[in-house]
Amino acid sequence: MTTPFEAPSPAAAPSERDANPQYVLPLLVRLERTDPPGRTDALETSARAVLTLLSDPRVTEPDGEWAERVAAWEDARIRKVVRRARGGEWRKAGELPGITVTGATAEVRVFVPVPLDGWPKELAKLQVSGTDLEETGPLAAPEPGVPVLWLNPELEMSAGKTMAQTGHAAQLAWWRLDDAQRKEWAGSGFALAVRTATPDSWVRLTASGLPLVQDAGFTEIAPGSSTVVADHPALRAV
Repeated sequence: MTTPFEAPSPAAAPSERDANPQYVLPLLVRLERTDPPGRTDALETSARAVLTLLSDPRVTEPDGEWAERVAAWEDARIRKVVRRARGGEWRKAGELPGITVTGATAEVRVFVPVPLDGWPKELAKLQVSGTDLEETGPLAAPEPGVPVLWLNPELEMSAGKTMAQTGHAAQLAWWRLDDAQRKEWAGSGFALAVRTATPDSWVRLTASGLPLVQDAGFTEIAPGSSTVVADHPALRAV
């Protein structure tokens, strides 16, 4: 079984991974009727939530209470599904095992992976659609040295779908870092930015060797679509 700190073997074909028990990582964004979060803040908070789970001792320690479930999830396709909740639904879901991460305007809770066909009822009843979010203000340029998750400028995705994609990108970067680099990133509170690449820079980024998310195409976009490049400074070619 793959340990939580390792990427699945690149030799494993998709068909082989599909034969494994399938799990999904639930992410829940708080979306109240008034004062919804900004889109980019939700995307960044989702990515940090995934990283916070992957670095939690309950995952990283061999006898951690979440380690076996996360390892089983990583041995299959890395599925993430984002749902939305408000009010009592949000509070009820917060009683399930997981971690809530807060951004400037966004709250995202990441849960322990669940079987693909075995969602807890508190999450299964929540909506996937309706996560279209707007920016709450202009976006500043990313600070120097901060990892950037670059979005494909040619794709249109809902905020929920994009939150899953930024979570994928952060996870791919995490797998490529060594222990010291992971510790440094965690020490910064998993500082990162999400921005949309220009068409010219997207071409360069996808050819750079940096972690690239290629979507399985289960929802919204075509299979194999390139969605996000994880531009972590430690992973750039020297």
